[in-house]
Amino acid sequence: MPSPRTEPQNVSMMLLAVVQAQDVDNATNGLDLLGFSVTRLPSVGGFLGRRNVTLMIGLPKEKESLAIQSLQKNCRQRIEFIAVPLESAPLPLPAPTPITVGGATVFSLPIEHYEEI
Repeated sequence: MPSPRTEPQNVSMMLLAVVQAQDVDNATNGLDLLGFSVTRLPSVGGFLGRRNVTLMIGLPKEKESLAIQSLQKNCRQRIEFIAVPLESAPLPLPAPTPITVGGATVFSLPIEHYEEI
């Protein structure tokens, strides 16, 4: 017997949120509590090659700011240190250099057609 279907949602926006792996559980839990459906795609960052997750969130246009507020609350930026060699040193001694990582990078895309099959 087929499972009962819920009423189709008014999905007019797609948010793509790239979230650091350390924040993804908090981010998805916060979005789940607000009733958003979230699809997780594993991904890797370009600058430091860090693990992250791309979240796909389909939602009505009027709830976009609510989803973004949830991501802001649950994805925090942090300072980490990387070793960068000093160019002027006679020996290649690495110097700890602070960088900011984390948070969420969010892309908002309009949806022309949405259908659950």
